[in-house]
Amino acid sequence: MSLFRIFYVSDAVGDAGAGLLPLIDIIGASDRNNRRDHVTGFLLRHQDRFFQLLEGGRVDLERLMGRLAADRRHQNIRVLVDTPVDRRLFPQWAMAQIDPLPSLEPILTRLAGTRPLSEVAFEVDQVIADARLALDGTR
Repeated sequence: MSLFRIFYVSDAVGDAGAGLLPLIDIIGASDRNNRRDHVTGFLLRHQDRFFQLLEGGRVDLERLMGRLAADRRHQNIRVLVDTPVDRRLFPQWAMAQIDPLPSLEPILTRLAGTRPLSEVAFEVDQVIADARLALDGTR
């Protein structure tokens, strides 16, 4: 099966941007659905925005992106990375939740803006590296 990686940012709506219970609900449902669909990745929430990395087969990711587009807890989804990959970076995480390190805050603020995709690849790589470090101690 060919693997793909998608990284997107979206604007949280209402309580989803700051509330603990909506975040717990999102992580729980995502974990169940992603296990079923063989999707892995992480979700990071920062300043009323979601940053999410997803890994899986093209059909599974397209189906998931369709569900996300219809989800009323966020809007304005902007895909920053959509690329084929040789392997998963987060194979053991159907949906991990990550709190951003203070060093990531300026990077996340820049990623939330509107810039050409060619200008964000390095910053996305930094977010992914910090997520890997937080989850399993590797870079």
